[in-house]
Amino acid sequence: MKKIIELKNISQHYKMGRSIVKALDNVDLDIISGELTALIGPSGSGKSTLLNVTGGLVKPTEGEVKIKNGLITSLSENDLCLFRRNNIGFIFQSFNLNPTLSALENVMMPLIYARVKQDKRKDMATHALKLVGLDERKDHKPGELSGGQQQRVSIARALVNNPEIVLCDEPTGNLDSETGKEILSLITKMNKESKVTFIIVTHDINVAKICDRIITLKDGKILKDERK
Repeated sequence: MKKIIELKNISQHYKMGRSIVKALDNVDLDIISGELTALIGPSGSGKSTLLNVTGGLVKPTEGEVKIKNGLITSLSENDLCLFRRNNIGFIFQSFNLNPTLSALENVMMPLIYARVKQDKRKDMATHALKLVGLDERKDHKPGELSGGQQQRVSIARALVNNPEIVLCDEPTGNLDSETGKEILSLITKMNKESKVTFIIVTHDINVAKICDRIITLKDGKILKDERK
């Protein structure tokens, strides 16, 4: 089994007044390529911080993050942006769609930053929307779509560059239970068919149950690490 993510001695500290808060406390974690992993734990346990450190959105106070054998914690900000753009997709609870753009234009945004030619951008974004079952709604703006459809657009945007890793922060948190099930079904399909590595932060045990591996955090440390 090939490791795609390696975290070594990761700590993340924040100042709050005169106190130091240890959001992560000396965490070691390896993720195998193609795994579907859930991060669970109470609020303040360090789940989202761990996800953000893994994706290079936050630099750890201490420790190293390796992705695909490359040490991303030593990269400059510009190189880190390029690395994220080419290797990692992000799905957030709040969708983070531009309300003035169509679904197609929202999905095309990462390709613009990647300097993909316009004709190819449109083809790639259309294909991504087709994968999530929204190609017929590609000209609709977010305000004209349901919450579940907006999350599908954000998933298409995360997948449009064909990343090997997708990091999800409460991807079903703003959705009703039935729509949440549809989104989870879509994620598991992408994981199994395309071998995309997913890490999902969630408070919902039903989300965790669909994963191959459940990692429980508490007080910035890994409390349990269970594989099915």
